[in-house]
Amino acid sequence: MTKAKTHFVCQSCGYQTPKWLGRCPGCQEWNTFVEERIIEERAPERDLLGIESSAIPVPITTIVPEERGRLQTGIHEFDRVLGGGMVYGSVILIGGDPGIGKSTLLLQAMSKVAESGETVLYISGEESIQQTKIRADRLGVSSEKLFVVSETSLEKILQDIQSLKPSIVVIDSIQTIYSSELPSPPGSITQVRESSNRLIYLAKNFSIPIFLVGHVTKEGFIAGPKVLEHMVDTVLYLEGESHSSFRILRSVKNRFGSTHEIGVFEMKETGMEEVINPSELFLSGRGQAASGSAVIASLEGTRPLLVEIQALVVPTHYGVPRRTAQGVDFNRVSLLVAVMEKRLGIPLSNQDIYLNIAGGIRIDEPGADLGIIASILSSIKNQSIEPDWVIFGEVGLSGEVRGIHRAEGRVHEAIRLGFRRILLPRQNRQKLKGIKGAELVDIENIREAVERLFKGRP
Repeated sequence: MTKAKTHFVCQSCGYQTPKWLGRCPGCQEWNTFVEERIIEERAPERDLLGIESSAIPVPITTIVPEERGRLQTGIHEFDRVLGGGMVYGSVILIGGDPGIGKSTLLLQAMSKVAESGETVLYISGEESIQQTKIRADRLGVSSEKLFVVSETSLEKILQDIQSLKPSIVVIDSIQTIYSSELPSPPGSITQVRESSNRLIYLAKNFSIPIFLVGHVTKEGFIAGPKVLEHMVDTVLYLEGESHSSFRILRSVKNRFGSTHEIGVFEMKETGMEEVINPSELFLSGRGQAASGSAVIASLEGTRPLLVEIQALVVPTHYGVPRRTAQGVDFNRVSLLVAVMEKRLGIPLSNQDIYLNIAGGIRIDEPGADLGIIASILSSIKNQSIEPDWVIFGEVGLSGEVRGIHRAEGRVHEAIRLGFRRILLPRQNRQKLKGIKGAELVDIENIREAVERLFKGRP
């Protein structure tokens, strides 16, 4: 008998090699290669669903846009992250740590869709229908339009979708689905890629939105080939600390809406409850005025958020000072510390610096630079910033404060929450007209910021 041809495939990135390697040359991960049989290419005369393809090229001017608009989930925060709802025919990949609440959130959303009269098919590859029913009873989910099936065979799933013709489909999770046409085990690179490709093809041809739940690696990335994130239309991550009941749904890719949009939820016994006003949530635990605390106006997608930055600066007991940053980029903090040393003449080489964003949220935009510097200065001087200040602005290497985008939305959010003084770049102040309810204090460099916040030079 002829020996079957095999190769080794990295389960992290999909890199292929004819022999086993300890470390993947593609992603540099260790012990990720698994032996798989080489699959012959599919005959090209039929499409991925086994039916004749009738697609022909047409001029873009003759294409009629989808008149139905978007399909709402009924959960405002969820729809916000999706860009206003689900686009028909879109494929949405959602990932998160085990037990973070992915299945809970999707089951609640699908229940609301079913209550609106749409047919929903929830395919569970990890739980039986009885186990799904137990979760549904706890969440108060009960709708005759919500269909549940426990299945992992790709061919059977495609049959169920084509026979039921639902308005929306959930696959929980994509790593459990396998095709009998492939010899690879479920969860392998080949199975995940093939299953996703055929489901995406079905979604586009039948205009059915499909949710794919994905496992994550220990580094926090969605398991499987990176090409999977390129194939789908939207990638969402559900984040949260194990000790906190709050969850953040973050969009990192969206072909039909804003990226880096977030939705805030609170996990309760009855399921996920959306938080309509996250700024009040993140500032709710703020105590009396204390040194090292500053409120910044950040922007997540299209939503302005007010969050508290806390800094603690103490003399170091070691040769190399310690720098710790929670919720902000560590390299960005190191850069801003260097700017403070050079432009303000403050020696920090003998100081440990601990920085934290209260509430467990992560801020990745440069508009937080000025707030980070202000909180560190407040801790160094042991002088609190007056509680009615809100701060935002990008800081350059020469100490200049640069303008940032969507300043008007940040200002209005600060005024709405009762803040009466706003420290912002002069470039932004010149474009803001007719702002009432707060004093806008504009600056050009960080030395001016020190004078305004602390009534004097460092």
